[in-house]
Amino acid sequence: MPKKIVLAYSGGLDTSVILKWLQLKYKCPVVTFTADLGQGEELELVREKAESLGINEIFIEDLQEEFVREYVFPMFRANTLYEGNYLLGTAIARPLIAKRQIEIAKKVGADAVAHGATGKGNDQVRFELGYYANNPNIEIIAPWRDWDFNSRNELIDFAEKHQIPVPKDKRGETPFSTDANLLHTSSEGKILEDPWIEAPEFVYSRTKSLEEAAENSEEIIIGFKNGDPIAINNKPLKPRELLSMLNSIAGKHGIGRIDIVENRFVGMKSRGVYETPGGTILLHSHRAIESITLDKGEAHLKDELMPKYAEYIYNGFWFSSERIALQSLIDKTQNKVNGEVKLRLYKGNVIVIGRKSPNSLYNKSLVSFDEEGNYNQKDAEGFIKINSLRFKNKN
Repeated sequence: MPKKIVLAYSGGLDTSVILKWLQLKYKCPVVTFTADLGQGEELELVREKAESLGINEIFIEDLQEEFVREYVFPMFRANTLYEGNYLLGTAIARPLIAKRQIEIAKKVGADAVAHGATGKGNDQVRFELGYYANNPNIEIIAPWRDWDFNSRNELIDFAEKHQIPVPKDKRGETPFSTDANLLHTSSEGKILEDPWIEAPEFVYSRTKSLEEAAENSEEIIIGFKNGDPIAINNKPLKPRELLSMLNSIAGKHGIGRIDIVENRFVGMKSRGVYETPGGTILLHSHRAIESITLDKGEAHLKDELMPKYAEYIYNGFWFSSERIALQSLIDKTQNKVNGEVKLRLYKGNVIVIGRKSPNSLYNKSLVSFDEEGNYNQKDAEGFIKINSLRFKNKN
């Protein structure tokens, strides 16, 4: 039996029920930890709710700057997409939460941690691999795998019995579940479970529809240093500020919506509706600055490795030696990824219209149709003949 538990606490119905359930089942002190990753909620209300449930040790920490600088930006250096579409907004947040939760457990002398992830999803794996990576001896409690509740109505009955406030919009079945942070908002389940039925407009919370998006296009310039964005329109910004600004700019242009069916790590397919406004701009702009600063071999190697790197993050292996090794290789390629990218934003589109770099490998005289440069066109004949040998020898 644990002597003290640190719970990843959002202040919502599920984790509030979990909090009370932990108190009743284990009869030991419970500490709550809430990470502010830019989800846009009033976190002082979370503190008040935890206090109303008898919690004395409450940790609410603003981790937004660390989240963007140490997790989001390293991921974007690899142009990371899971299954060709998903920018991993939920997956990349879990290792930071898990790491900090373990640090708090050590600080308060807790020997167990708990989370509110269900037994069908990816997050249980991500949280628990993160816990073990940072403390192999920690005890992990996953209430959704242990308790006897089988429906939301049973949760509400338990909440009412123990005087846990239940908002009106939480009574009955919720229309869909959401997760949000500074990078993205995800929505899945319930009304979104049929992949043929279009997601209703009210599902989207941070991007305009194409019909409501700004009528005029907008041009912006993003500056890069060592593969990371550092400025918008020549104004230097900290990582958190930069992503926040891009979210605002992209959202009004309807940029960053995707509707996908993905393969969960636990084996089932899941339909998700994601909004990643600023991240979508970052992906396009980073690829654009790499196009003139990376050697062909580097660029193609990165593209080959990226799906594996994305899979490591999606599956919860952020702290694995293989992910760290890949990160070292990726970061090595970014030493000369410096310069600026000019983009036009319009009705859901991110259009690259210019790029420049002091480290550019683009040679205008070499590719020009009007100049020979340092290229002898006659050499191409031998090059083609050598490459044609395997076709000529087929018969």
